[in-house]
Formats: sequence, C-alpha cells, structure tokens
Amino acid sequence: MNLAPSVRGPQRELRVGKIPTLLLALLIAPQLAAAGPVLNVRDLGAKGDGETLDTDAIQRAFDQVRKTGGTIVFPPGRYVSAPLSLRGNNVTVQLDEGATLLATTNHAAFLKSGSGNWLAAASNSDFVPFLTLKDSTNVTLTGKGVIDGNGPVWWEEAEKARQRQSGFTLPRPNLIVPQRIQNLRVTGLTLQHSPKFHLVPTECEEVWIEGVRVLAPERAPNTDAIDPSISRNVTITNCFIDVGDDNIAIKSGKKVPGREFACENILITHCTFRHGHGMSIGSETVGGVRNVVVRHCTFENTVNGIRIKSDRKRGGVVDGLICEDITMTNVRGALTLTSYYPRIPATDEAQPVTGTTPKYRNITIRNLTATSSRNAGFIVGLPESVIENVRLENVRITAEQAGLEIRHARGVELKNVTLTPRQGPPVIQRDAEISGP
Repeated sequence: MNLAPSVRGPQRELRVGKIPTLLLALLIAPQLAAAGPVLNVRDLGAKGDGETLDTDAIQRAFDQVRKTGGTIVFPPGRYVSAPLSLRGNNVTVQLDEGATLLATTNHAAFLKSGSGNWLAAASNSDFVPFLTLKDSTNVTLTGKGVIDGNGPVWWEEAEKARQRQSGFTLPRPNLIVPQRIQNLRVTGLTLQHSPKFHLVPTECEEVWIEGVRVLAPERAPNTDAIDPSISRNVTITNCFIDVGDDNIAIKSGKKVPGREFACENILITHCTFRHGHGMSIGSETVGGVRNVVVRHCTFENTVNGIRIKSDRKRGGVVDGLICEDITMTNVRGALTLTSYYPRIPATDEAQPVTGTTPKYRNITIRNLTATSSRNAGFIVGLPESVIENVRLENVRITAEQAGLEIRHARGVELKNVTLTPRQGPPVIQRDAEISGP
C-alpha cells in the first residue's frame, strides 16, 4: 500500500516531554518496609470460614496499626467482610496464598446511609468502596491472595439498567480506592469481581502496581481494572487484566491548584490485556494528562487497543503519549484517538473553545502490529480543536472492515505504516494534514 502525502505542508517533529528522573527511579521499586507489630487477623478473632462476618476483627487490626504501623496478615481462609477502612503510615496488608478477602453480599452495607434501597442511589458517591485507604504514607497491599468484590450480586441489575438506557452506569461501589496515599505498592494479588471499578488510586503519588491479576467476566458491566485518577508518578508493570470494561483508564477529572497537569508521569509496561476496553486516557481529562508511556504490552480480544476518549463537557489537554512495542490480536479497533465520546458523529460544526474543550498533542505510536475485527481506528479531533503532532512509525494493522479515519488533525506523520483494510482506502482523510509514507 502506498501512503503518499495527500495534504501538503511542513513536516513537524514531535516534541514529547521526557519522562522525569523521578518516574524512572520508580523502576527500582524499593520495598516499603512496615515498622511495628505483625498482626494475624485470626488472632484478633477472624474466622476465615467463608460464612462468619469477620468485619470487626479485621477492622480492629486496621485500627491498631493506624498509630504504630505494622503488617496485617491474612493466612489461608475465606474472610467475609463488610466495607473496611485503613489509615496509617508504614503499613502492609498481606494476603497469603489461599487467603480470600470476600465482600459481603449485603448491598446495604455499602451505602453511606447504612440502610435503604441501593437501586435508588443517586450516584456512586452514595456508596463506600469495599476497601478504602486514605491519607497515609508507605502503604503496601501484597501477597498471593485474592480480594473479591462478590460482583455477581450487583451486575445483573446494572446490566438491566444499561439495557433500558444505553450507556447508563448504575451507581455501585468500587473495590479498592486508595486516596491521597504517598508511596503506594500493590503487588502479587488477584483482584476480582468488583461491583464496579477494581483499583482506583486517587490523588496519589509514587504508585507501584506489579504482578497483579484483575479478573471479571467479559460482559460484567463497568468493571474497569486499574484507573489512576488525578495521580502522579505511577508505574503499572507485569499485570494480567481480563475484565468487562477499561483494562486501564487514566482519569483526570478536575484541576489541581498549582499543577498544570493533574495526572502525569504514568508508565505501563509488560502488561497483558485479555478482554476489556483497552488502554484508555479519559473520558475525564479536564485536569490535564501529561507524559504517558505504554510499552511492551499485549492485547487480545479487547474492544479497543490504544484509546484517548473525551468530549466537549469534560475535556482538557493530553500532552505526550508514547506507545511502543505493542501487539494486538483480534481487537475491534487498534487506535482510537477522539474528542468525541461515546460516539463520533458523521459531521460536526465548530463550537466556541471553552475550559473543557479537549486538546490532544504530541502522540507517538511505534512498533505496533495489530489485527482488528472492525476498523483500523480513528484519529478524530474537533473542528475547533484539532489533534496535533501524531507520529505513526513501524505500524501494521490488518482490519476486517475500514481503514484509519483521520479528521480534524494537523501534523500527522506516517512512517513505514501498512494499513490493510478489507473495505475502502487505507486512510480516510477529512480536514487533516498528513505526511508520509
């Protein structure tokens, strides 16, 4: 296929910001040693028999380490619990192999009001997560055990609601929400069957997530795996993710005073995605996202591959995305960089630029091989806010349907790119400046 440039103009070099030394230093990932006592939850009264509600015993252990720090150990067993809350510096929670921390099936336990009909909840904020970590330094969740959200008792009603109203997300609790944690490690665990999102680090800094398995059925609604939100200096490595929604979604839902970008310096490497909605930035980007690297990752049977998604009501600046050494098999779309969400319209008119207008720039996709069961993908900005400076290099995409649509974009460079769609031209171009091949 010959991809000769069809719009003439000066070729611009991408200037993607370098990942700061601080983020590179995270690759060493030093162990966060927990000072203080070692507490076995069974010694504090937990039964771990899969039937007894062990909430009080586990919460006693969490409360005890709040002042002293320490390690809380779950030996093998099934520990049923209502929602739990942990604060404290230099704390490790260790689930040994054969240990499962299992959420209760009592919906009312997750309501902040403590009673009432969960189906009448107005928003997700009416619920507490299964495990809340808050306002602490040096916190580790580790081990070969499992944290299970008992999702099936929530999903059926959520799917019914979505069928009644397309795109609707029935309010539900998340599984684990670390909030304002400095130096957070999550390693080795299996997180599964969350009512909604599994792991949502929020307003955190220095986050290391390694060797974690996140599991939910392919069609379990809204079961995002890992969603770094308004967080900085995050590394996600060697994780296996097979879920029903975004495998990873970087979210920046609000501006942070004194910071140009609320979410920045995110490294995702050597991860495997099996089912799910792919590697996403958005849809909340109003606070800005900067310096994201996705490297040496494999996608199989996902709905999307690499995706930036936002819209005019919750958009912001996304500056600096590098994706390289990526393999995708049987995805429904390899590349989706769009300022429209959830759907891209056939036509659109320019609107006034506001504080929530999406703006994407400085994006490099290199060394990517993909097979798509639908289209090769989309690079579609807004008529009033075009996508700027996109380089595709050493990219091979075979698509069962259409090629790559590029619309409202400037400074798109195609270098050693082969697009092989079953239908139509390899590139569908409208209001775009493209150089290549």
